[in-house]
Amino acid sequence: MADPDTPTPPARRTTHLEVKSVTREQLLAQAFVETADTLVDDFDVIEFLHTVAQHCVQLLDVDAAGLMLADQSGTLHATAASAENARLLELFELQTDAGPCLDAFHTGRPVVNADLHANQHRWPRFAEAAEATGYVSVHALPLRLRSTVIGALNLFCADPGSLTDADIRTGQALADIATIGILAQRNLQQAELLTTQLQIALNSRVIIEQAKGVLAESHRITVDQGFALLREYSRNHNRLLSEVARDVANRSPAVSELLG
Repeated sequence: MADPDTPTPPARRTTHLEVKSVTREQLLAQAFVETADTLVDDFDVIEFLHTVAQHCVQLLDVDAAGLMLADQSGTLHATAASAENARLLELFELQTDAGPCLDAFHTGRPVVNADLHANQHRWPRFAEAAEATGYVSVHALPLRLRSTVIGALNLFCADPGSLTDADIRTGQALADIATIGILAQRNLQQAELLTTQLQIALNSRVIIEQAKGVLAESHRITVDQGFALLREYSRNHNRLLSEVARDVANRSPAVSELLG
């Protein structure tokens, strides 16, 4: 895989506890309530994980979040991210086979308050790429239930400073939400069902990336804006994100309005 292009620096976040009309407790309660969506028949794992990533940015003192899931062979794949530059960093992390998310996945233990400058010896290429993007610290939390680890959550920060103990607990709770949301779709004793669902999610990820590019090109907008259009259309038309993405990638007349 070729090295991903160096992402642009992240814009300053405005969501973390700056919405005065909504308290942290209300946002956290909303995040937990939304896990009920995993109980429906047409549960969309990609949309669900993107929602979890967005909640991380809203609730924690971080600028971006991304989630990785493992396939049936135990190989991690970048599955969802709150911003395109975070997704590209996760791809770079996977390409170089070194980084906090891989450490959290393989050990089942969190990596928190990792200053990238101080950890250049630990993840030299990842630290260099992340700092070039504008991130100065990173955290990674395992997606785990008991001894089962199915992926990891990456949290990126553009400003120096450490997450508080409360933030770390909240972050792990959101990682647990993501894990339970996926595992709730199958019986814990039937591992092949999890494998099937994860593979479907990974296949859908490829189609969604294609659709984001098509929309970005069609409307002359950024990839992030293209993804926002894709999600808005799927919600407004009560369709699965992966289905809409497939229509966009195929330039189907069924989504001519979205294609513009």
